[in-house]
Amino acid sequence: MGSLKDRVAIVGMGCTNFGEHWNKGTEDLAVESFFEALEDAGIEKKEIEACYVSTVMSSIIGISGAVAADALKLKDIPIIRNENWCASGHIALIEACMAVASGAYDTVLALGVEKLKDTGYPGLGTGRGMHPVYEARRTSPGSFGLIATRYFEQYGLTPEQGKEALAKIEVKNHDNGSLCPKAHFKNKITIEQVLKAPIIAWPLGLFDCCGNSDGSACAIVTTPEKAEALKKDPIYLKGFGISTDSMLPHFRPGFTWTSFNALVNSSRKAYEMAGIKNPREELSLAEVHDCFSITELLIYEDFGLSPRGRAKEDIDAGFFQRDGGLPVNIDGGLKCFGHPIGASGLRMTYEVYKQLQGKAQKPERQIKNPRLGLAHTFGGPPQLSAVAIFGNEKG
Repeated sequence: MGSLKDRVAIVGMGCTNFGEHWNKGTEDLAVESFFEALEDAGIEKKEIEACYVSTVMSSIIGISGAVAADALKLKDIPIIRNENWCASGHIALIEACMAVASGAYDTVLALGVEKLKDTGYPGLGTGRGMHPVYEARRTSPGSFGLIATRYFEQYGLTPEQGKEALAKIEVKNHDNGSLCPKAHFKNKITIEQVLKAPIIAWPLGLFDCCGNSDGSACAIVTTPEKAEALKKDPIYLKGFGISTDSMLPHFRPGFTWTSFNALVNSSRKAYEMAGIKNPREELSLAEVHDCFSITELLIYEDFGLSPRGRAKEDIDAGFFQRDGGLPVNIDGGLKCFGHPIGASGLRMTYEVYKQLQGKAQKPERQIKNPRLGLAHTFGGPPQLSAVAIFGNEKG
């Protein structure tokens, strides 16, 4: 596999507040994030040579890249839209990086935008899946609830011990989100509140599941040479990995229910390209796909951030806290920052970008001396995982 390490850089990013934007349309959100990114990059709109846009449920614009063409008034350039479930934003960003690295373009926009509230989209917990056999009567909370109970059984946790470990993840993410100005939810919670919350799909309660949000985020990608001429603190792509696991793995013989091949393989590919041997020690922060609390726990282990079956030990020790050995979801994650599906991957990258520059909003949120940051999204079916790793130094 070829490498894009240090061959492209991000020079500008923008992100709206995530939340319920009843007074704004999809186009309004796209414009807001875009002009923040332009100002950050210090370039003019006419310098954008191509645009990769991700959106999933925004029905009016869902059949094309029209939101970028019309709202941003981008003319006479290719505008390419993708829909890859929750990983769509990362796919748009990786496509933009490959377009620059190939030499086809010098400056490219990756845009993610979603208006879930206006579509009536009911969320991850309702309705049937899209396949009449694989997903009959399946809901996402139902599947991840089964994963949680299997994890408890496999690694010898009582339901009470398992639920408390998951509760600590959500308390962490809510604490992080409470400090993030652009996050959807800013309420701190306690372990007791999580344990007493209404059950959605046992053992997952209300606070174990992310909600729906509206929002937009985008990135301007260019060559390292142009990036260094534009600003003193560009952020470089170090590696990426994408893995798609066919069908719905839950129904395939050999599926363990406590690990996803797509998670393992996408992270492995990203580490190899970035030259990372020990992610637990080398990464400065990680933004991972916490659609459910158990998902974040599995990612700790599938990404090699915790030993197999021992994530609870790291959770209890505070290893993934904001001031721990490896801060995870320092902006609140999907749970608190929000999950406008097509925008989430770029929102996660926005947090990594700001942290690596030392420009996180509010000083208490800034990680000391960060070097490498990971951003990740996970969707499906079929299960699709996308990982991107960034650094603030070349070489």
